[in-house]
Amino acid sequence: MAERTRGRPRSFDREAALDQATWVFWERGYEATSVAELTRVMGIGAPSLYAAFGDKQTLFEEVVERFGERFGGFIGRALAEEPTAQQVVARVLREAAAEYTAPGRPPGCLIASAALNCPVDQVATGLRARREENVRAFESLIRADIAAGRMPAGTDAAGLARFVGAVLQGMSQQARDGVERAALEAVAEAALRAWPAAP
Repeated sequence: MAERTRGRPRSFDREAALDQATWVFWERGYEATSVAELTRVMGIGAPSLYAAFGDKQTLFEEVVERFGERFGGFIGRALAEEPTAQQVVARVLREAAAEYTAPGRPPGCLIASAALNCPVDQVATGLRARREENVRAFESLIRADIAAGRMPAGTDAAGLARFVGAVLQGMSQQARDGVERAALEAVAEAALRAWPAAP
């Protein structure tokens, strides 16, 4: 059933409008994206935007959720499906090279770059929390592998997880700078060569 506001059906496709908002935030970042630009690309007036999505920050939070589901899910899938930290990280970094340079959409990762130089603390903090969640997940897997004897006992789990997070963010920025997939794949392989050898 169509969603209704004040007894009247919306005069626009909410999902399509949200897709357009995702694209512009992904391309320009939070701070550089104005409400005027959002209404233009979404094909709606400001009153419709506020009625359907709330303010710019609330819209952005919904965009981030949508981005994570549609374009950032490769990290979660690797965490769920691969049996060891090394296999998770190898898959994540290799898939990041493909995802961050996929044709037909903006380069890089919205979660890594959309809040650069953003003065809205809640926006920056929310994205930082999402990035930290991935780092903590990598660290937890690394600690499990150390405990199981699959990695050297002296491995710095926190430092290694942070390294993986830094590589991912760097790959995203490189993609935004126009670096092609093959070059990012080389970055991924170089990072994987730094992985501690099994004991």
